[in-house]
Amino acid sequence: MSRRDDLDRFYRIIATLREKCQGFRSLKECTLRSGWPRRGVYFFFEDHEFREDGSNLRVVRVGTHAVSADSRTTLWNRLHTHKGTSSGGGNHRGSIFRKRVGEALLQVRGYSPEIRASWGMGSSAPRSTRLDELPLERDVSTVIGLMPFLWLEVTDTPGAASDRACLERNCIALLSNSGKEPIDTPSERWLGLHSPQETIRKSGLWNTNHVDDRYTPTFLDVLEKYVRGAM
Repeated sequence: MSRRDDLDRFYRIIATLREKCQGFRSLKECTLRSGWPRRGVYFFFEDHEFREDGSNLRVVRVGTHAVSADSRTTLWNRLHTHKGTSSGGGNHRGSIFRKRVGEALLQVRGYSPEIRASWGMGSSAPRSTRLDELPLERDVSTVIGLMPFLWLEVTDTPGAASDRACLERNCIALLSNSGKEPIDTPSERWLGLHSPQETIRKSGLWNTNHVDDRYTPTFLDVLEKYVRGAM
C-alpha cells in the first residue's frame, strides 16, 4: 500500500468519525457542557483547506493530551487552552497551537513592537506584558475558534506508550508532507505558509513534532477500532 492509499483510508475513517460526532464543532461555540470524553485525540480542519479532490477538508492539526505518566489533563482542558478565554483573549504560553498561529499572524498583520518582542518568550509573563499581547491573543482565538474539528474518545492510561500518543504521532507522520511526495497540499491562502517554522510550512500542518517521523501503517487499524467503538 502507498502513502496515498493510507491517506485515503485515513480520511474514510475520519468521515465515519464525523458521522459519529454528528458533524464538526468549532471551539468558539464549545463549553465544558458541550459533552466531552475524559481523554481523546482531536483533529482540526480549516474551511478553505481541501484535499486534492477539492471537496473534502484536509486535517491541519492533530493533537492529544496526558501523554506524561500520571497526567490528569482532560480533553476539554486542552481544547479550552487552545480556545482561549471567554473575553476572547488567551494564553499562548500554555498552548503551542496558539503560539504557532500567533507567530504566523505576526508575519502578515501589523502589531506593536512590544508584541513582536514578547510573543512566545518564556513560560510565563507579567500582567503588563499579557495586556500588551491581548490584541494578538484575540486574533488567535478568532482564527482557532472558527476551525472545524472532530474528537475521538481514547481513554487509555496516560503515558508515552498510550494509544493516544501512538495515534497522534502516526497521524501527524502520515499527514505531513515534510520530506515526502506532496499530497493534499495547502492552498495558497493557508496562514501556515507564513509561519517562521519551516516544519509547519513544509508539512502543511500546524504541528512541529513528528512531522519528519515515519508512520506505521497498522496504526490505521487502531484508529479504525476506536472510531467504530465511539459514542
